[in-house]
Amino acid sequence: MLLRALTLAGGLTGAAGLSQFPEYSQQYTQRLAGAVDELSRVVADFDASAAAEGLSREAALAQMTGTDFVERRRADMTRTIARAERLSADLEALRAAGPFTRAAHATRFTDPEIARRAWDDFKPAVPVTFEGAVFAGVGFLGGLGLLSGLLALLRWPFRRRQDA
Repeated sequence: MLLRALTLAGGLTGAAGLSQFPEYSQQYTQRLAGAVDELSRVVADFDASAAAEGLSREAALAQMTGTDFVERRRADMTRTIARAERLSADLEALRAAGPFTRAAHATRFTDPEIARRAWDDFKPAVPVTFEGAVFAGVGFLGGLGLLSGLLALLRWPFRRRQDA
């Protein structure tokens, strides 16, 4: 009886946890969009400065040499441009995905700063949407199965051998 109660608790824990994915993914996507907007503004400003001097982005970056400070700014700008491109691609993929297919795009939720800030502001909610209920059901079955398997593994050495 205790094992059934523990297994049920595992299922309920999985349901409660996974049912929050649709809301968290929405909040992450919103923060991602804000980050892309700001990074795009910074990159556009850099590109405008380069164009005012008759330079392409790559040529402007190549000219940023001579002092430690300028070379550090070139490295910073190179990272900023790369991050803007990566996050823009992530945002495009997440916006094109529905609530269920976002789960298949879990690799797009990898920016640590955005993930941390989304998590800091995240408040669990009751899954009142269809997709929240489906994720809760999958989480329940997953938690039920995981804990059931773990308990079976722990009981395995203590089972009596049955002679054939």
